[in-house]
Amino acid sequence: MEQAIKELKRRALHNADAAYYVLDYLAHGFPTQLFEEFTDSEGNLLSRPVFRDGQPVQSREAVERRDRMIEHLAALPAVQGALDQIVQRFGTDQIAEVTGRSRRVVRKVAADGAERLAVETRPGSANLAETQAFMDDEKRILVFSDAGGTGRSYHADLAARNQRRRVHYLLEPGWKADAAIQGLGRSNRTNQRQPPLFRPVATDVRGEKRFLSTIARRLDSLGAITRGQRQTGGQGLFRADDNLESQYARAALRQFYGMIFAGKVECCSLTRFEETTGLDLSDRDGSLREDLPPITTFLNRLLALPIALQNGLFAVFEELLASRIESAIAAGSYDVGVETLTADSLRIAERRTIHTHAASGAETRLFKVLRRDRNRPLPAGDALALAQDKRARLLVNAQSGRAGVQMPAPSLTLDDGEVQRRVRLVRPMARETLALDALDRTQWDEADAERFAATWNAEVAQVPEFTESAFHIVTGLLLPIWNRLPDESLRVYRLQTDDGERVIGRLISPAAMGEVCRALGLDDAPTLAPDEAWSAVLADGAVLHLAGALTVRRATVMGAARVELAGFTDGAVDQLKALGLTSEIIAWRLRLFVPVTERGPAILAALFDRAPLIRVVDRVAA
Repeated sequence: MEQAIKELKRRALHNADAAYYVLDYLAHGFPTQLFEEFTDSEGNLLSRPVFRDGQPVQSREAVERRDRMIEHLAALPAVQGALDQIVQRFGTDQIAEVTGRSRRVVRKVAADGAERLAVETRPGSANLAETQAFMDDEKRILVFSDAGGTGRSYHADLAARNQRRRVHYLLEPGWKADAAIQGLGRSNRTNQRQPPLFRPVATDVRGEKRFLSTIARRLDSLGAITRGQRQTGGQGLFRADDNLESQYARAALRQFYGMIFAGKVECCSLTRFEETTGLDLSDRDGSLREDLPPITTFLNRLLALPIALQNGLFAVFEELLASRIESAIAAGSYDVGVETLTADSLRIAERRTIHTHAASGAETRLFKVLRRDRNRPLPAGDALALAQDKRARLLVNAQSGRAGVQMPAPSLTLDDGEVQRRVRLVRPMARETLALDALDRTQWDEADAERFAATWNAEVAQVPEFTESAFHIVTGLLLPIWNRLPDESLRVYRLQTDDGERVIGRLISPAAMGEVCRALGLDDAPTLAPDEAWSAVLADGAVLHLAGALTVRRATVMGAARVELAGFTDGAVDQLKALGLTSEIIAWRLRLFVPVTERGPAILAALFDRAPLIRVVDRVAA
């Protein structure tokens, strides 16, 4: 009981009225009746209340503890609600309050300079006046509730004087997804100068994410149903790991149960977990149960734990969830709904009809789209700023002559519960995460700031202004041929070309084009240009089969991605090296590589002239 009262005292005093309810509960609900032990006829030791002359006997110790608790709580200052704290902190001259409150507590300064709290009465027209004051830039901060979020707009309207960027803090979002969207839409509307920046608000109590998770899940579902686009439903407000009831969260929870059962969670043992949460993980034979508690039960029980234990368990669960999502994204299997492709330029170079539905005459078309993206390498000054972190290191690769910044990265918990330490390598045009022990086996060496900056600037100078690439997209009627498309990626994309044409469909990698054409009965597959083949090898892991039994594939050597040529004879080594390939002796064996630089596509084109491309095999088939 003492632990419960301490927790109640810490959590319940959110405003002035809460103190009354807590004190009233203690005065009338605190157990003070005296109990005595007795032994029944079967020898069991039990307890029963004590009565004297038909009246219950009070325990003096319990009464004293209750009175001390009431006295202590009555002496504590009242904790104001979030709204009152904001109004009293910034003042009514800066706050435009549109909440429908008829009275509020404000801070006023008397004639002698002393501050005091006073109750202020607000007229019924206060909401309209406050809204106008915010839109006219007379008040910088706006606070509105459900009562003030209907029928009004607070966005950076081009017709309003206040066109500053709104930073929308989401406090107490509730449980209804449609109501949350309605509130968010007040500050994000058409005819605005700039969109708002949404900020969900949460405390350092990890279990509070349970409530944000409900909104994230319902917004995702609402967006998928109404828009066909999950990120649209949530307004881009929540991250992938904010939804604690997704399939990735359920998989992470089962892994979490396994770690608890195996005793690999330092902050909590299996016995303590089962006692504090009331969840049984062990079967009768001592093994892990097959029907483990669901995610909703786990999250609800987690809220009742002490804060320290709650944060410790939730940190382990969040780490497992983040690892699951990161792995799904890396594998290309993470479901994000319909994605919008954006680039500096998108042009349709080729169009062809690949299927016509016999009944309706609807067509399925294959487009080849040319894409152009502007390269934005990280400046050397920003890279050196990253190295201000005590855990960061400046690195230069002794083999490739490239520069990078080693940054800390979240550790990865493997399926067996082992923790894999990882680091993030920041490059001018990329960021990659790799295991710490894998980095130790590479040629990355620590360098001083001067050498690092010179190497970094030299690499930035070699980055072209634009990167041009091409991809194929199948659009039109997709359902009849869906099972004949490759299973490498089931994502649906939408794009808008430079001419204003809108296209929605499935992307087909260059490596899979041959398979698609064969499945649809097409005789001629689209030709693969050297730059497209280069992208297929590096990005998609495709294997190029050339004449003369030569193959070009992606290989990982010393933790770095390389493009290797295999199947050559020793008599052709000099000729291949003359084309630009480099040779290395690894494990006493000669290997040839195409340099992973801007010269890579040109070297691959020269290689095609010597040994023509026969076929492309995708990663799964390879």
